[in-house]
Amino acid sequence: MLQQVNGHSPDSDAQSGKSHREDLREFLGREAPLHQLDDLTKVNPVTLETVLRCLQARYMADTFYTNAGCTLVALNPFKPVPHLYLPELMREYHAAPQPQKLKPHVFSVGEQTYRNVKSLIEPVNQSIVVSGESGAGKTWTSRCLMKFYAVVAASPTSWESHKIAERIEQRILHSNPVMEAFGNACTLRNNNSSRFGKFIQLQLNRAQQMTGAAVQTYLLEKTRVAYQASNERNFHIFYQICKGASEDERLQWHLPKGAAFSWLPNPERTLEEDCFEVTREAMIHLGINAPTQNNIFKVLAGLLHLGNIQFADSEDEAQPCQLMDNAKCSVRTSALLLQLPEDMLLETLRIRTIRAGRQQHVFRKPCSRTECDTRRDCVAKLVYARLFDWLVSVINSSICADPGSWTTFIGLLDVYGFESFPDNSLEQLCINYANEKLQQHFVAHYLQAQQEEYTVEGLEWSFVNYQDNQACLDLIEGSPISICALINEECRLNRPSSAAQLQTRIESALAGNPCLGDNKLSPEPSFIVVHYAGPVRYHTAGLVEKNKDPVPPELTILLQQSQDPLLAVLFPVNPKEKTQEEPSGQSRAPVLTVVSKFKASLEQLLQVLHSTTPHYIRCIKPNSQGQAQTFLQDEVLSQLEACGLVETIHISAAGFPIRVSHQNFVERYELLRRLRPRTFSGPGRCSERSPNGKEATLQPLLQDILHTLPALTQAAATPGDSDEATPAPVHCGRTKVFMTDSVLEVLECGRAQVLEQCARCIQGSWRRYQHLKQQRQRRAAVLIQAAIRSWLARKHIARLHTAATTIKRAWQKWRIRMAFLASKELDGIEEEHFSQAPRSSSSSPQPPIQTRLLGAIIRLWPLGLVLANAATGIQGFQRKLVVWACLQLPRDSPRGYTVQIAQQDQAGVTSIRALPQGSIKFHYRKSPLRYADMCPEPSPYSVTGFNQILLERHRLIHV
Repeated sequence: MLQQVNGHSPDSDAQSGKSHREDLREFLGREAPLHQLDDLTKVNPVTLETVLRCLQARYMADTFYTNAGCTLVALNPFKPVPHLYLPELMREYHAAPQPQKLKPHVFSVGEQTYRNVKSLIEPVNQSIVVSGESGAGKTWTSRCLMKFYAVVAASPTSWESHKIAERIEQRILHSNPVMEAFGNACTLRNNNSSRFGKFIQLQLNRAQQMTGAAVQTYLLEKTRVAYQASNERNFHIFYQICKGASEDERLQWHLPKGAAFSWLPNPERTLEEDCFEVTREAMIHLGINAPTQNNIFKVLAGLLHLGNIQFADSEDEAQPCQLMDNAKCSVRTSALLLQLPEDMLLETLRIRTIRAGRQQHVFRKPCSRTECDTRRDCVAKLVYARLFDWLVSVINSSICADPGSWTTFIGLLDVYGFESFPDNSLEQLCINYANEKLQQHFVAHYLQAQQEEYTVEGLEWSFVNYQDNQACLDLIEGSPISICALINEECRLNRPSSAAQLQTRIESALAGNPCLGDNKLSPEPSFIVVHYAGPVRYHTAGLVEKNKDPVPPELTILLQQSQDPLLAVLFPVNPKEKTQEEPSGQSRAPVLTVVSKFKASLEQLLQVLHSTTPHYIRCIKPNSQGQAQTFLQDEVLSQLEACGLVETIHISAAGFPIRVSHQNFVERYELLRRLRPRTFSGPGRCSERSPNGKEATLQPLLQDILHTLPALTQAAATPGDSDEATPAPVHCGRTKVFMTDSVLEVLECGRAQVLEQCARCIQGSWRRYQHLKQQRQRRAAVLIQAAIRSWLARKHIARLHTAATTIKRAWQKWRIRMAFLASKELDGIEEEHFSQAPRSSSSSPQPPIQTRLLGAIIRLWPLGLVLANAATGIQGFQRKLVVWACLQLPRDSPRGYTVQIAQQDQAGVTSIRALPQGSIKFHYRKSPLRYADMCPEPSPYSVTGFNQILLERHRLIHV
């Protein structure tokens, strides 16, 4: 049956066995470079065996990520590999111009989704579907993606916004430990198995910065609180509080060391997930303070003590069941921790309230031992489920951004992997149903949609027989008859239903479905469903009761009486609140079952996925023992067949993953027409059709662009590489152009080349324009500067001419006046000298003597000044005599005048002044001449003029 579903038959396998062996021999001959193949589409031929050996070679070389077309294959290393997830490596993938050319990594998928959001190409929102079996590494992959987005999607400009973004990132990252502690458990296949599904919505603003997140959960396996299969454990949080609590907390929570709890199996096992401090620190970052944490852990301790309450069969059916000897202490401790009345707790667990008739008469009936255990388990599951939902709401309120602050999102879907245990019930049926829907989403989105689009566009395409699971989905959820419909019908009928009766109904009603397996040899009532990953046997015992998930109203009323503040929030006293209880005999209202709720939430999730651009990460578990460097081919081969990986590789390698509409193609690559040669017959083919209107206009442009491909391919090929020089495959469909990644790269290189040429042309023209502009500006500046300098020079010369004329006139006036003053002064001295002489000494007339004396003075005084100014020669008194002789001054009357001579370091006679007679008045007026008030220093070798001698201001030295 499985071979038929997978599309294989024994005859076809026998015929292809020989060719497969030949492929394997050829493959083994070149096994050395297997680990270097980053993409499984490069494996030739593509078979399960060749793909398997390629993955094994890469796994043994510690290379855990491999591309498979549009899908990333992630192998669980089962050992710490810290160098693969460093922040520096995240930034390297984020800063790379072409991340797809780097080694395959989960960061490359994250960077691709982030760049798609930044490009604003519809659909803008992105989603990443992380799938695989339990223990394959889905939770770790989702955690790495969240860390990657926290690093690359946070680049605020201001310090304040940086602190806000950092706080949001920390809260998003710290939500993982809390949700894993309360929602993950150790199973047979995985030590950290997610027992719930979650869709994390990372919210980005217009600047592509992460502003918040939102978490949506699906189908928590709450039955694990009260029931754990053999060699499995309860949720991690119960082991954390028992192993990590302090002495005071143990006393407060009544958890002594070595205490045994029936709901806490395998406590001796120590796992990495049992770290209590990590959970508490994460809760602090999420805004859950220490008192609230203490309240949560106290309630969880109360649930552990509630599980130790054991009942004994009652001898009288009219009397309630008795407690076991060691259960009384557990009742008291549980009531104390949950702050419930002890008597009311015990009475609610052992006595059932029945309402019957239109008047709703109330009857109280003692419960059997089995019913008491069921009601006890129901209390624990109800409290834990509401506590988990409350934690999710607290996390969302802490990390969710305002609706107006974000515009796009990237979704991370981490759901339970395909499960098949010895004892499978409703939980496994829902989990595998969700995996079937996700597999169909992958098939419909990529495989089937791609092939159908090729047919519509007129491509010559050889179809691949991919694995279609629609028959299995019709078996589980089909209308009107399916497994879910029959289980819901049993719940609506509200009648006692046996497991054998349900098995008979399913087998008789769905016998024609090929995915319903043969179950005649099973000793227990069950049915087999052939899923895409293999057949699974589901037991019908308790299936209807789990689907009803009844909550007796008296249990809810009991929990509403709690004085605990946390339980008061989880169970508010609201008369309008409707509790799901068993319908009465007269009521036929439809009951909202577990399957119905899960189906509705799953449909809502798929609507979100269909509105985004999906990306796929297939997690593969190399072995079921969790050992490093161990690659079990049989287990990996079954997973490769289950996820349809080979079909994906076939279509990705042989198909055309790039599809662009004619209009967009022409708008982007019309520049390549500049490179079109004049004569060419190219490889681009267009489907036969009768173009009209706009399409007819685009056809010549399309052909011109496609004709440039050979030249571009030859230019992009490296010397000596003939494969790259061959014409690239491209097909022109009816409305779109189909091409491979290599063609897209060639077109982008050619477009970049044309843009570079245009840019160079624009730069050259701009530089020439700037050069001419600068020359004109420089020439104009030179002319302006020359004109200004000429004007300034003319103005300066005019000012100098005016000043020189003024100085000349003033000097002439001053010289005449000084000459007049000097002559007048000398005349006065001469007259005084002759007036004091004895009149009897001479009888000559006075005018001739005065005339001769004045002529001698005027004729001989420069010679005396020259002799007196000489640096060498006569000194002292002889010099004075020479001066007197030259000037012909009277010698007998020295009191009437003074002679001021130069000092030893100076030369010449400074001045000859007559002593003032009477009072002298000086009249000063500011000179209009510049520097008129400054006296130049005399040169030791210069001849002092007569006027300067008279006007020099020196201290008088009396001789």
